[in-house]
Amino acid sequence: VQLVESGGGFVQAGDSLRLSCAASGGAFSSYTVTWFRQAPEKEREFVASSRHTSTTHYADSVKNRFTVSRNNAKNTAFLQMNSLQPEDTAVYYCAVGRPILSAISDPTLYYTWGQGTQVTVSS
Repeated sequence: VQLVESGGGFVQAGDSLRLSCAASGGAFSSYTVTWFRQAPEKEREFVASSRHTSTTHYADSVKNRFTVSRNNAKNTAFLQMNSLQPEDTAVYYCAVGRPILSAISDPTLYYTWGQGTQVTVSS
């Protein structure tokens, strides 16, 4: 599977963005698709996940603001980000894998990553 993210940009605090993750070359519907982000000088962190079972999971920092979804027919996943804050500034990555639920936030368990898309939120 190959992944390509898009949709990042420069926005003001309180604005929204929708990121896309387009997949090709594999059985997309059988994978868990997870969004991670990495801010400068910080470790990569879990943001949200859409499991192959269609359940979704979120980091506490983005609950009730971000929504992860997927369209398996189009091999695409999305991350709708509302009420963006400066602390959301980071490079956002999508990744696919088959981690067990308890390890869903472990980036080492994902097979393939996209190139990342920059999200910058100004105050």
